[in-house]
Amino acid sequence: MRFIITKDYEEMSRTAADIIAAQVRENPACTLGLATGSTPEGLYADLVADYEAGTLDFSQVQSFNLDEYRGLPGDHDQSYRYFMNKHLFDHVNIDKARTHVPDGSNPDADAACAAYEQAIVDAGGVDLQLLGLGHNGHIGFNEPADVFPKATNCVDLTESTITANSRLFDSIDDVPRQAYTMGIGTIMRARKVLVVANGEGKAQIVRDAFFGDVTPRVPASILQFHPDVTVIVDAEAGSLCPQA
Repeated sequence: MRFIITKDYEEMSRTAADIIAAQVRENPACTLGLATGSTPEGLYADLVADYEAGTLDFSQVQSFNLDEYRGLPGDHDQSYRYFMNKHLFDHVNIDKARTHVPDGSNPDADAACAAYEQAIVDAGGVDLQLLGLGHNGHIGFNEPADVFPKATNCVDLTESTITANSRLFDSIDDVPRQAYTMGIGTIMRARKVLVVANGEGKAQIVRDAFFGDVTPRVPASILQFHPDVTVIVDAEAGSLCPQA
């Protein structure tokens, strides 16, 4: 595991964007696994800037997003499809037909999850998977549990996750209670993994996930077993880590 502590959010974002950009330049037809949330907004802005500067070409890239709220159509302003369009896809030359997000509008959870898992397999897997880190250690929407879920699945969101996400909705009652998410096994099959986390509020979970025991009670801790993972945090998020 490469563990990088940057001085601030801007440096964290730029460092992560450079890793993704290098992947695209090395393999223009690569498959990227993408994440949503406030943490990756900065790195997406940096990637858009690279594209606008003429140094990055997304025309052959394929992407798979980690997750989507169950019950939200892609045009809902809090859906993750909408987020990706707003922060990245609408601003670069990626073919949207080759950008994939779980179908939150499909009420058949088993069918939606099986189709998404198969699409990833048919694409040959993910070359580089971007991850954020939840306050409880979740990656994607894989919440603390007794076991690590293997494949794309429908999860019940914990109250802490619902509360954390409620700031984006009109009220906490509007936050979906379930989501479709890549499983831990799906994530672990990515050839490379890139994790970003920032802020003092993530300091304890960063330490627990990457320097503590490997346990499904801290889902991100399984990444300690991945052969090619890079973790990039700002100074606040890395403040409790041994090398801080």
